[in-house]
Amino acid sequence: MIQKKLEVVYKPFDKTTRVPPGTTLFSAAHWIGLPIDSTCGGRGTCGKCKVQVLQGGAEITTADRKQLLAAELEAGWRLSCQAKVYEDTTVTVPELMRVPKAATMGVNRLVLLDPNVRKVFVELSEPTLEDQRSDVERLRDALTAEGFDMKVDLQALRTLPALLRNAEFKVTAVLGGDHLIALEPGDSREECYGVAFDLGTTTVVGTLMNLRTGMAEAVRSTLNGQAPFGADVISRISHGMQGDEAKVELRDAIRRTMNTILAELYEAAGVARDRVYEMVIVGNATMLHLLLGIDATPISMMPFTPAFREPLYLPARDAGLDIHPGGYVQTLPVIGAYVGADIIAGVIATGLAREDKLRVFVDVGTNGEIVLGSAKRVLCTAAPAGPAFEGSQIRCGMRATDGAIEGVTLSDRVELQVIGGDIPPKGICGSGLVDAVAQLRVAGLLDPSGRMRSREEVPEHPLSDRLINVDGVRAFLLAEGVYLSQKDVRELQFGKGSIATGIKVLMDVMGVKTADLDEVLLGGSFGSYLNPESAKIIGLVPPVDVDRILSVGNTAGEGAKMSLLSFRERQIAFELPDKMEYVELSGRADFNDSFVSVLQFAELDSLR
Repeated sequence: MIQKKLEVVYKPFDKTTRVPPGTTLFSAAHWIGLPIDSTCGGRGTCGKCKVQVLQGGAEITTADRKQLLAAELEAGWRLSCQAKVYEDTTVTVPELMRVPKAATMGVNRLVLLDPNVRKVFVELSEPTLEDQRSDVERLRDALTAEGFDMKVDLQALRTLPALLRNAEFKVTAVLGGDHLIALEPGDSREECYGVAFDLGTTTVVGTLMNLRTGMAEAVRSTLNGQAPFGADVISRISHGMQGDEAKVELRDAIRRTMNTILAELYEAAGVARDRVYEMVIVGNATMLHLLLGIDATPISMMPFTPAFREPLYLPARDAGLDIHPGGYVQTLPVIGAYVGADIIAGVIATGLAREDKLRVFVDVGTNGEIVLGSAKRVLCTAAPAGPAFEGSQIRCGMRATDGAIEGVTLSDRVELQVIGGDIPPKGICGSGLVDAVAQLRVAGLLDPSGRMRSREEVPEHPLSDRLINVDGVRAFLLAEGVYLSQKDVRELQFGKGSIATGIKVLMDVMGVKTADLDEVLLGGSFGSYLNPESAKIIGLVPPVDVDRILSVGNTAGEGAKMSLLSFRERQIAFELPDKMEYVELSGRADFNDSFVSVLQFAELDSLR
């Protein structure tokens, strides 16, 4: 049963939001872009996020009693990061003492710079016979006075005595949340970096971010080193089933890939490894399992159960990743076996769950993840699209590299756009495949069922001489040695049919029609290059006006960067699994009927 949402009003701004019961006032404010001051990232230790509750109850917490005066508690003041909403509530928010820094990230979203990693410079009093506090107590007391809590692990503790004394007790504490990552001599606040990773099945992208300015210092990408073990997650899981050594092979392959990218980032930006304190990693559930050396076998078989879904905050050294030895790795949560942290990041980057517009977000790939919703309600699912969109199982298919046809236009002649510029085509990648099929449909060389016409059927057509026969199968010649076969068209039909069915099922569950959709968002590396008009023609997406079909790029990487730069965005990511309803397509009685209904291509007149 869906929980009734509660209304929260923020004075004097007169901003209103509706949130599920149990949401904190701090998180609810950030969902509508209202900044509330905080230095501890919503952990209840700095006392700066206080608000006055005018209407609605908010229990007094231990943190409230520690940070607020008795008179303030009596007057209704509470720490917004601790106060949870269980009834309609009105609060007053004090004016910010400072204007928070912000950066534009994601899909034109303003992100308040509020990273989980903080560098705090302190000058400690030296020990005396009258003041025999331990080094940890001395440091903790100074940080508490600045509004920060601190936990110390053994590795940091070992370096503490010598470092404090060599630095004459003038040091910079590096905190990841309340974990002491490092203690550095003098004032090193100017250098503070983190890395956001989009851990894709095919491609891995790393971005080195300056946590003080919110700027990207360097970006690098490369093919996933696990590629020799299979092109998709199922084949890699199958490799891991061969035993512990196989699992180690998979784990080490992706670690090498990531550490190679890290080394290139450091060199490109001129940044030392020991100034990089945190990583945010997003990817599908399988990739996160394989990176951490966790058995992913149950993901591949009914009932598709991952070992974990919650976000993990782990020492980077345990993950074998080459940042500061005391640094941490943060993963975002996953919804299930086939809707992963990359989709959570995409929802963060698009703001889909925080705005009133009703939107469909599709990450097109071997596994097509689909999210439908708005601030009112969000549904998601995964549709097994197959490898056609990646150029695999296509006779002349290839990855999007030099020589791949990425765009096709048919008139009285064939015009091709080839990656790499003025070079001979070697094959066709996913975006070119979608273009080619759409253009064949528009040119009248494919009928609504997807059957390719023969040269004899259309002898007067200006492109009839391009209709050829290869090994008894009809095909269309795109360039010398590169053609599109009838079988390729069928592969694309099944792939687009699966995704279109997923969208249709979600729309049916939500009870909305195409006319209700404000936008269709195409994400992922493939979605970035997909022609919206072609996607509409083949029926991959609902037939909305083409200007409402938007390519939104690598939203997984953008969401990872946002979560790295803003603990508030990270908190929203942590809360999304409770707000997103997962719809399992397998086993649904209406799936097959829906699939059959979208398999054909629509009549062109209906798309205008």
